[in-house]
Amino acid sequence: MYDMEKGLFITFEGPDGSGKTTVSKAVTKRLEEEGYSVRYTREPGGSEIAEKIRSIILDPANTNMDARTEALLYAASRRQHLIEIVLPAIEQGITVISDRFVDSSLAYQGCGREIGIEAVYDINMFAIEGFMPDKTIFLNVTAETGLERIRKGRDVLDRLDMESSRFHERVFAGYQEVIRRYRDRMIILDAGKPAEEVIEDAYRVMKELLDA
Repeated sequence: MYDMEKGLFITFEGPDGSGKTTVSKAVTKRLEEEGYSVRYTREPGGSEIAEKIRSIILDPANTNMDARTEALLYAASRRQHLIEIVLPAIEQGITVISDRFVDSSLAYQGCGREIGIEAVYDINMFAIEGFMPDKTIFLNVTAETGLERIRKGRDVLDRLDMESSRFHERVFAGYQEVIRRYRDRMIILDAGKPAEEVIEDAYRVMKELLDA
């Protein structure tokens, strides 16, 4: 039987306000137009069940959610997204471009919520059974710049957007630790530049990965 070559799993990561969603969607659209077999998806969410979990996590009304409950909900959403969306697409030879994955939990819950990277890593390894991205495009921007962009550009803030500057500074520090741990799969782009330039940089990186 013919064994179709599997697709890649590429994730976009970065603090809130880094432009992950704008950039990853624009790059996916451009690659699709050029005939590449790619698919955009996002976390938390991406599938019907995972999107329902997302709405619980991000609902501003849920201010009393425990940090570990939050971490477990992210892992549950990630599991459903992985088995329902990511793995089937990759098996069909489609490259999946995901707006966030496990690195987000390590930074946000591990460091932002101060649960600890190791504890959050263990929760997620159970959820994803060790399935990690082939490469991660990290959009690097300071917590201060990211927050400024969010508060200027969004009409409605979700539960995490509303967190303190100190929380977002811990998230930024957490991402720096994640980059250190996984430097072999990290491709770091300067997201402080205008969006059009960041999209172009990310597009070039994706083209190189796909053409390789």
